[in-house]
Amino acid sequence: MNLRWFIRSQSIVTLAAGMIYPYYLLFLKNLGNSFTKYGLAFAVFTISSAAVSQWLAPRLDSHGIRILTWSSLGMMLAMLVFPWVESYAWVLALQLLMGVCNAMQKMSERLLIADHTKWGERGAVIGAYHFWTSVASGFAVIIGGYVIDWLTINALFYVSALLYATSAWVTWRAGNMFNA
Repeated sequence: MNLRWFIRSQSIVTLAAGMIYPYYLLFLKNLGNSFTKYGLAFAVFTISSAAVSQWLAPRLDSHGIRILTWSSLGMMLAMLVFPWVESYAWVLALQLLMGVCNAMQKMSERLLIADHTKWGERGAVIGAYHFWTSVASGFAVIIGGYVIDWLTINALFYVSALLYATSAWVTWRAGNMFNA
């Protein structure tokens, strides 16, 4: 996979996540109606991410690009479903899915950076990666605020889903170009 395309793909993921995250917290708080329920929902996310990383680790080397693509598709699905959620049980199920996708994304991104750089030359790539994903994150929150002001939080979930789908497509295309 070309690192330029990898950075673009992950900047799109960061944009999608950053756009929804601050407003998603409000969504969870309103649906759960308590900080305890919010804490449990976030714990399901983090613990599922940690747990799946142990299962995922031995499979990562041979399937990094596919795992990265599937993580974006899974997040796209979660974003499409969230506006329809009316029960806390569904929030927990989606948090589980998002935790799995988070582990897939984080582990495969690190693997791909390591695989496509050489020792002694990684700093520049990691710097570029961090710069562009951080810039995307900053703009994401601003864009998210405008989308909510003009439309609704549901529209923000759908825009985020579209961005995750775009990232999956970019990763899939770049992975196919790399493997060709």
